[in-house]
Amino acid sequence: LLVLAALVFVPGLWRLARVAVTLVHELGHAMVGLAVGRRFTGFVVRGDMSGHAVTAGRARGPGLVATTWAGYPAPALVGAGMVWTALRGWSAPVVTAALVVVLIAVIRIRSAFTAMVMASALAGLGALWWWRADQVQQQVLIGAGLVLIVGAWRHVLAVMRTGSRGDDPAVLAQLTAVPRLVWNLSFLAVAAGSTWLVVRQLVAA
Repeated sequence: LLVLAALVFVPGLWRLARVAVTLVHELGHAMVGLAVGRRFTGFVVRGDMSGHAVTAGRARGPGLVATTWAGYPAPALVGAGMVWTALRGWSAPVVTAALVVVLIAVIRIRSAFTAMVMASALAGLGALWWWRADQVQQQVLIGAGLVLIVGAWRHVLAVMRTGSRGDDPAVLAQLTAVPRLVWNLSFLAVAAGSTWLVVRQLVAA
């Protein structure tokens, strides 16, 4: 918890930790895109919390809407899932699954900084997987999950403040004619639900 507090509240450390949140955001787009039948062609992560994932397929329709929507909820959902599974003793399968996802995504890297981020993720996950220590895996997953939860809130609040025409809520509004406020509220609802689940699990534990 002390490490988590440092990562979240020390500006220099948060600039590093938020890259992981952006990575999960972009892979959220990619994984949902693949699930709805689109092709994942590449992605970029930047140090300023921005990034983009490119999927190919129909220019409109529910598949593209789901793919576009998935980015902001992804850190909250993944974070809650990491905490939930870790508290039930399933840390090893989660680490293995995360390692597989990162390995699949490596071939879609489209920038040098993204390659550095992915190499760090592979090194960390590989170390957890190779030198398996159940308690360490559990603690790391819980800590990483909490960082993702906090990051999800920060990312959603940031996109609500900036209101750029090219961000996900604006694109969703263009695709569906549903106001961006509704999409922002859906992101907040996912973050709130994930936070509630995590707090309930930690209190029970």
